[in-house]
Parts: sequence; C-alpha cells; structure tokens
Amino acid sequence: MKPYAVIGAGPMGLCTVRNLRKQGIPCIGFEIHSDVGGLWDIDSPTSTMYESAHLISSKKMTEFAEFPMDERVADFPHHSELRAYFRAYAREFGLYDCYEFNTEVVRCERDGDDWLITTRCHGEEQTRAFGGLLIANGTLHHPNMPQLPGEFDGELIHSCDYRDPAVFDGKRVLLVGCGNSGADIAVDAAHRARTVDISLRRGYYFLPKFIGGKPTDAVGGKIRLPRFVQQRISAALARLMLGRPSQYGLPEPDYKMFESHPVINSLILHHIGHGDVHPRGDIASIKGNTVTFADGHSAEYDMIVLATGYKLHYPFIDREHLNWQGMAPSLYLNAFHPEYDNLFLMGMVEAAGLGWEGRNEQAELVALYIRQLADGARSAADFQAIKRQRATARADGGMKYLQLERMAYYVHKDTYLKALRTHRRQLQHDLPAPVAAGGQRSVGAV
Repeated sequence: MKPYAVIGAGPMGLCTVRNLRKQGIPCIGFEIHSDVGGLWDIDSPTSTMYESAHLISSKKMTEFAEFPMDERVADFPHHSELRAYFRAYAREFGLYDCYEFNTEVVRCERDGDDWLITTRCHGEEQTRAFGGLLIANGTLHHPNMPQLPGEFDGELIHSCDYRDPAVFDGKRVLLVGCGNSGADIAVDAAHRARTVDISLRRGYYFLPKFIGGKPTDAVGGKIRLPRFVQQRISAALARLMLGRPSQYGLPEPDYKMFESHPVINSLILHHIGHGDVHPRGDIASIKGNTVTFADGHSAEYDMIVLATGYKLHYPFIDREHLNWQGMAPSLYLNAFHPEYDNLFLMGMVEAAGLGWEGRNEQAELVALYIRQLADGARSAADFQAIKRQRATARADGGMKYLQLERMAYYVHKDTYLKALRTHRRQLQHDLPAPVAAGGQRSVGAV
C-alpha cells in the first residue's frame, strides 16, 4: 500500500495519524510549522490564537478519551497548556516520527487513482505520489473579511491578527461581531482602551462557563433529552442565570438555542452592564474615523477589529475535487467524498459538545474504512455505496441552523456520533485480523 498523506499537525491531524497507524496504514504528515499543535500553537504562522485565549468548552468534554488532560490543568485551559497537551499526545503515541515539519503543501493533484502532492521545505519543492490524501489543516485560519460601507482612516484589523491587548492602549475601539473570539477581545479591550463599542447585526445567546461550580457543558451532559427539550431548557437556563440580551441593550436572537453557536462568555455582559463596553447596531456607513450605525447614531474610532469569523480554505487543491456545493464541500458525514475513496476532509465539522474525541471518532471511522476497503471487506463495499448515495445528507438531527457560511458544516452532535458509531460497528463486524498488542497493526500486514 502506498503511504497516505495527512496535511496538518493540529488536534485533527494528530488523531488522524494516530488512527491510521492503529490500522497499519503507512502515512506521512506535513506541517508548515516546526512543531505540533496547529491553531493552539500561538507561534505557528497559521495560528489565529491570542494571548488571553482559553478553551471555550471544558477539558473533560473536549479531551481525547485515551489521553486525558492532567488533573492539575484548569477546567478551561489556557492555549499554552493545550499546546503542551498536544505535544505530549504526539510523544505518547510516537507521532513525531510520522511528520515532516517546516513543510508547506503547495499542490495536490490527481494522477490516475493516486495523489501527486507537491511540498515546499526551506524553499525547495518536491512532488511525490501518495495512495490517498487526508486534509486536516483546520477551519479557523482564513479570515472572513466583509466589505465595509466606506473607507476607514484608522487602524483596521481582523481578529486573526490580534495577539496582545496592549494594542488597545488609549484607543477608541469598535469590535464588529460578537462570537466567542469577539466577546473575548472586547473584554480584553475593556481593560486597556479609552472606549470600547461592539457592533452586532443579529442577536446571540449567552451562556456562563460555570453553573453551580461546574462547567456548563458538563451539567446534565449524561442525560439524553429530545432536541427541542434541550433547546428550551438551555434557553431558559441562560435567561435565569444571565437575563435576556435585550436587558443589556443587545438584540434578541431570532432563532432557537443552538441553531447558531452560543457565546460561552458572561464577562462581556458584565462589562456591558458596567458601561465598559457599549452595544451598537449594524454599521450603515464609514467616513474617515466616523462610523454611523443603522439607528442613525455615530461615533469616532481609532481602531476597528473585525471579529467576523473564518472561511473554509484549501488553497492547495481545486474545489472540483472537494465536491464543493454552495458554501462548503458536500461530503458524507462531512468527511467522505462520494466518488473518491482516497480523499477525506478531516475535521470539517462543528457541533456543540463534539470535542476532540468526537473528531477522533471521525478519524477512527475513516481509518477503518481505508483498512477494510484495502482488505476487500464486504462492509467497506456497503459503506462505499452509502457514502455515494448520501453525500448531500446532513447529520443535523432536524436542527435548523442559520444559513451562514460558518454554519454550513455544523451538525447535531448526537445524530453525528450515532452515525459514526453505527458505521464503525458495521465495518468492524468482518475485521479480518485483530489489532496487535499495543494498539497497532504491523505495516507489513498492509
């Protein structure tokens, strides 16, 4: 079997290589940075991390099941602790030896049934043939830069360029957007800036990080409830704990809880309530340093920070190879191409509570499918037919997600995991050989 190529050494790339090795599938990973960690290594050229960033889901709901985080690590770890965690994970499972670091993937092209992959390392390019391609370069590194209604004479940055709150010292700052990063940055700015305003086009649901001393995402996590019941209970709990957004001068969401990702940050409401951050509506026009809002009010700013999210970005491969339809690739379970059996998009999936373990289960299914297909298993042929028939099906569990680009690859966690686990059992049913001691088949068996 020719080796498979894995792009990226963030959490998704690492667990992808881990699962390929478990199945005895030879692979080579490519990472543009000098070490593992991806987004969570603030020194990586593709990282959009900022100094104050912490995990927004709790460690127990996010960690890899086979590699729990140290008990001494806080419930919501700092990005530096997560970088250390991924380096430890890579060392524990011998993943460093599988990677070529300081290596950028430049092009991926079909060559018959193979993939020709051109990489660049220290200015030198080389092209090699691989039996398959698994793309795990992340979804949060290419900024969404909306067109502003006018020309701004002050400093304009995207949140991807933000690192240190010192940039706000003494400035009049306008944040545009209030996702989790936008809320974090607004709180940072409140301690350093002269003034801080935040512009919102739509309403958001807000949740605290803790309820009764426990992480919010862990409260009631073992109780399975119908989707609509969970939505109502969570919305009612948010109102009880924090009040309504309109009580803080913010717009009310015109959708149900979890139809867009809630903001897991109550500090932004604290600072709004104290007058440190001022809510504003949508931007109507910009001229010089003056921003006029939809309600007719205007203000002067020295800096605008666009916390407007990210776009899917795979510049090294033509969109036609990704079955791109509308706002995102159309793939079964967000990973399996309907026609190609050796091309997978790893980690192009978001869901409240999915965590890295949920993504690891995706990688487990992909590796198992590759293994069984190579072995000629009937279960792999059955799955091959399913992924071709259901490429446009979305594991949304009936959730009506907002029609936004950033929501185009959202799934409903329970629905998604149920599908992964069902297919895993089917593929494991006729597994031809047991996994060897130590959790890894020999490559010679391939």
